[in-house]
Amino acid sequence: MDRQPGWSVRLKLTLSYAGFLMLAGVLILTAVWVFLLRSYPSGMLVRSVLLRGFGPAVAAVLIFLLIFGLLGGWILAGRMLAPLDRITQATRTAADGSLSHRIRLPGRQDEFRELADTFDTMLTQLETHVAEQQRFAANASHELRTPLAISKALIDVARADPHHDSSELVDRLHTINTRAIDLTEALLLLSRANQRSFTRENVDLSLIAEQAAETLHPLAEKHGVTLHTSGDITTTTGSPALLLQLTTNLIHNAIVHNLPHHGTVWIHTSTRPTTAVLTIDNTGEHLTEQLVATLTEPFQRGTERIHTDQAGVGLGLALVKTITTAHNGTLTLHPRTTGGLNITVELPQPPQK
Repeated sequence: MDRQPGWSVRLKLTLSYAGFLMLAGVLILTAVWVFLLRSYPSGMLVRSVLLRGFGPAVAAVLIFLLIFGLLGGWILAGRMLAPLDRITQATRTAADGSLSHRIRLPGRQDEFRELADTFDTMLTQLETHVAEQQRFAANASHELRTPLAISKALIDVARADPHHDSSELVDRLHTINTRAIDLTEALLLLSRANQRSFTRENVDLSLIAEQAAETLHPLAEKHGVTLHTSGDITTTTGSPALLLQLTTNLIHNAIVHNLPHHGTVWIHTSTRPTTAVLTIDNTGEHLTEQLVATLTEPFQRGTERIHTDQAGVGLGLALVKTITTAHNGTLTLHPRTTGGLNITVELPQPPQK
């Protein structure tokens, strides 16, 4: 924003300090003058003598207060505003693209130091967010490039050998194209959830869970996994489509990352004093805390746990995390002691009317 040049804050504080000092001096001298008038007998001669003796002293005192106020105010204002200069320099450094700089303002807690600490915290969060976005963009580019490169290779093979069976080529291209479309749609959904551009309404998580479980029942049968759904009415506020996507992703993840045979997935909804809770437990291999901590990162599929070709596009739990955050909820993942994973989503309940 273009602004007209104006006085600096330091100059304004200096003039304010000097002005108040001058005003205090005038009030004090006026009080002395009134006291002198009351202390001496009335008369023109006496008052004339007092005025001749008191006037130059008043002028000298006022000149001294003006100079002292300007000089002292300038020094004091500079000392008081020194932290603000450091904050301003840090802001300019951040505006130039350097997010690693921190103010780290020393001293006891006050308004300036609270502002500096808040700014440092914001820079840390912003730096982390930018790093995540850069890593996500790099991973997304790699994931999108892979199916395109495979498609190009298949087409080159077909062009080099016109007599090659085209049905197999078409099937493979269809599979690769479907995967690229799924990835693109997942990226768009992730972007939509990040922007929180959706209409909120009351949603019953128990119905959402039943709908998602019913949709994924054929996949569960194919993998030999049994689905158990339980829970009472569990109401939250949000987007039905996004919450259905969240639940579907969790159940899908629990099915495909399960035991090779006779696996189980437990889907339960419940309420707490202020939150609606969706819990997904599944059997499976034993997981470490270190591995579980990475599963919500984009394109982290936990490949050591995959026993089928249902690996998805690597955005399942990342999308769950984004949707949960967009709904002001919390997502927690813990490895089960008997193997498999426990995932809990807590979402705010609608306000009581």
